[in-house]
Amino acid sequence: MMGGPFYNVPLGRRDGRSSNASAVEGTLPRPAMSISQLIEVFGSRGFSVQEMVALSGAHTIGFSHCSEFSSAIYNYSKSAQSDPNYNPRFASGLQQACADIKKNPTLSVFNDVMTPNKFDNVYFQNLPKGLGVLKSDHALFNDAKTRPLVELYANDQSRFFRDFAKAMEKLGVLGIQTGRSGEIRHRCDESNY
Repeated sequence: MMGGPFYNVPLGRRDGRSSNASAVEGTLPRPAMSISQLIEVFGSRGFSVQEMVALSGAHTIGFSHCSEFSSAIYNYSKSAQSDPNYNPRFASGLQQACADIKKNPTLSVFNDVMTPNKFDNVYFQNLPKGLGVLKSDHALFNDAKTRPLVELYANDQSRFFRDFAKAMEKLGVLGIQTGRSGEIRHRCDESNY
């Protein structure tokens, strides 16, 4: 619906019988992680650096809450109001969009300000221009291990789509439960017992 690539989603995946937020900590990428931390989190799940960068391209749609990056746009340091990785005009726009964060902690901005409702490779084109929203977005372009992939995807949308689709298919079967493990829920928001 958003113009992105097609990929297969296997049916019949079994759900776990319990869900505990504390068990998730350290296993999912966080917006302020460094590239080393992101590589470790994705690598621990069997994903390569290339797959990690391709999956990060999902930021071409969606939004981020101001609370996830406000420390980088307000009073960043003694010498700078915002993180110098941001384009100055973009940082100013983020400051305006998030101005009422103390009153309204649900404020958010689009991850891709240029084409927020289209799944494309513009997210990658934005990063060299300082138009990434999260610290992890800036890190993708600023680290020598990931910059060539950002540049590849910025220049080749077909390659991004192909690699994203393959990585999503791999993600779809991550930790899959079979046999007597897990259950197929009658309601997705609660276990069967």
